[in-house]
Amino acid sequence: MTDRSAPGPSRRQLLLGGGAAAGAGALAALGAERAVAAAAGPAADEAGVNGARTVPFHGPHQAGVTARQGAHATYLAFDLDPATDRDGLRAWLRLLTDDAARLTQGRGGLADLEPELAARPAGLTATIGLGLATVERAGAQPPSWLGPLPSFPIDALEDRWSGGDLVVLLQGDDPTAVSHLARMIVRDSRAHGTLRWRQTGFRRAYGTDARGTTFRNLFGQVDGSTTPAPGTAEFDAAVWARDDAPGWLQGGTSLVLRRIAMDLEGWDAVDLAGRSNALGRDHATGVPLTGGEETDPIDLAAVGPTGLTVVNPVSHAARAHETDPTRMIVRLGHSYDDPVEDGSLDSRGRPAVSNVGLLFGSWQADVTAQFVPLQERLAQADLLNEWTTPIGSGVWAIPPGCAEGGFIGETLFA
Repeated sequence: MTDRSAPGPSRRQLLLGGGAAAGAGALAALGAERAVAAAAGPAADEAGVNGARTVPFHGPHQAGVTARQGAHATYLAFDLDPATDRDGLRAWLRLLTDDAARLTQGRGGLADLEPELAARPAGLTATIGLGLATVERAGAQPPSWLGPLPSFPIDALEDRWSGGDLVVLLQGDDPTAVSHLARMIVRDSRAHGTLRWRQTGFRRAYGTDARGTTFRNLFGQVDGSTTPAPGTAEFDAAVWARDDAPGWLQGGTSLVLRRIAMDLEGWDAVDLAGRSNALGRDHATGVPLTGGEETDPIDLAAVGPTGLTVVNPVSHAARAHETDPTRMIVRLGHSYDDPVEDGSLDSRGRPAVSNVGLLFGSWQADVTAQFVPLQERLAQADLLNEWTTPIGSGVWAIPPGCAEGGFIGETLFA
């Protein structure tokens, strides 16, 4: 058993060059693990061995925006310490970047006491987002949309799930890798900020569905059939900051997160026809009620034998419908299933038996031009509002990626 009684080198010492031998020793413990991972390679990943899969960290964009969504997600939101000045913020972002760059590639972080937990990244990514206070603390110009969303009539927002001056989104296919990086991120942040909230979610486990299968939330709803895919012109038009954004944000985007509580007990009382009517799509397949394939355009003007439109005009699909890529959002969905809180009641006033919902994230170039109009339409009329309630909300600017040796957010200090 390893002797943990002696104090190890500090994070600051290692980053400044002190304790290099200790750092090398910690990383050496990963040698055999990395050899196995390297031997596995892409071919093994295709055969189902996913642990060795890495997503390159460095590049013009943050990798978590363009990578395949992980089966597990953890959002960590922090409030800035009042004593964290511009230089302190730069140091914090450098620390976060350093650990994220290492662990996402299967290497232990500096002063990492459990480097073995980093050896199987399983597609781990880390995306860093900045709130209004953080951008202002850096002395940079914030984009016009950075700040809380407008108030919507369907909202029942709680402070414990909302806001945050800095957010880190971790995604991957292995919860151990995600948890280990989350711990390192929290450790890195102790001197600079306070953890405001932590939210975790999940999707189908790696290999459960064929690649490219659309996410289903806990209503069984096929969620995001028409969202643009990375690498397409539609994705680029929807996501990347536009020419009128501040220079430091070029190559970046924005993240909106809405925590949406779902009334599963109420949904249980709805038959399949009623569910499909509310969704505007066949509940079982996700196909538009006007027919075709799941990803085919929906015909909102099609009329049925009764003279009424086939797709209910206040169905979710009708209200969320958008064809202009510059006004679309790119959905980022994970379910949550948390313990039932003492004394909580369901929609019928009975003791609650579930506490489930959706962590609905989205990437978009301009929150005001893309997300807000969509949310206004949904808030005004959407049949799904009968069984869903937004209880958390936040908006962050996502800076561009960085080159090796740089750090996420360095453009703020140019």
